[in-house]
Amino acid sequence: MIGCGAISGAYLGMATNFPNVKIAACADMNLEVAQKKAAEFNVPRACGVDEIFADDSIQIILNLTIPAAHLPIAIRAIEAGKHTYAEKPLGIDRAEGLKLVELAKKKNLRVGCAPDTFMGAGIQTARKLIDDGAIGRPVGFTAFNMGRGHESWHASPEFYYAPGGGPMFDMGPYYLTALLQLLGPIKRVSGVASIAIADRTITSQPKFGKKIEVTTPDHISGVIEFESGATGTIFTSFAVKFSEYNHKQPISIFGTDGTLYVPDPNSFDGEVFIQREGDKEPKLVEHTFVKGYGRSVGLADMAMAIQTGRPHRCSLEQAFTVLDAMQGFLDSSKTGQAVTMSTRYDRTAPMRADLPFGTLDA
Repeated sequence: MIGCGAISGAYLGMATNFPNVKIAACADMNLEVAQKKAAEFNVPRACGVDEIFADDSIQIILNLTIPAAHLPIAIRAIEAGKHTYAEKPLGIDRAEGLKLVELAKKKNLRVGCAPDTFMGAGIQTARKLIDDGAIGRPVGFTAFNMGRGHESWHASPEFYYAPGGGPMFDMGPYYLTALLQLLGPIKRVSGVASIAIADRTITSQPKFGKKIEVTTPDHISGVIEFESGATGTIFTSFAVKFSEYNHKQPISIFGTDGTLYVPDPNSFDGEVFIQREGDKEPKLVEHTFVKGYGRSVGLADMAMAIQTGRPHRCSLEQAFTVLDAMQGFLDSSKTGQAVTMSTRYDRTAPMRADLPFGTLDA
């Protein structure tokens, strides 16, 4: 694991539930940080970044660095003959994603990328309902993630307001990945993006009072047309307060025979509701998949896929499609034209509902 920041604990805590994964070492630019994280989670070794790449016993690099470092670390991993799995986004723009796609193909190595939250019981249950025709043909959707930003609580929030950050590149991967799982391939996107609050001040510790110049859009509205014909809107913002929408089910899928209310895609086991003809109000749907997963299930799934030769679910193709769409919203805002996806993406296999917790299909 390279990068021992805020999200690393979630990965280290969950990884112990998968017998096919062993976290061999923690690495960070700050060795003391790596040592503390290794001690906290009983990882046998802490070391510098260069040492990780030179170790032939390590097969996968778990890349939990900031977005601007995702591509450089991934390239070093692949050039060292290692598979790599990264936090989202895949890169800070489409060009970075393409570079990684080409290199991984050339070296015949796997690249995985978060989020893996879609592998949880919430999104998997919603996907099965749609696939089973529970709401008829999906026609439209709305997706909301709106707030005031991260400078009031995050210890080092600067990267959220630089390229590769902003609400779309930070939270968009959760929403777009979920929508891809629910509605299939995207045909084209359009968007309007702006910097609503150009200068911000950190009010959290330890950087209280530091100024941030915002250099990437902090408010984006997008329209997506899926190949199926379904269309809808996605709203992401770090510039608003008191945004009124259902924060527990922020995605709604509207079908010809009903509406599905999809849980927060930044969680694994949120509740799913459905409303159909004759229902006076939405009804809770019992989960039909394993509950309890957290970050690292995507990593473990990729490790299993490497061992057995099957495709992994948090795939490079999925992550690039998400990156392509996010960049598409920004490009469309500049040109005023819709952007057609540069590659076609087919959904990964659904999770197996018959396997116990911690067991992944071969």
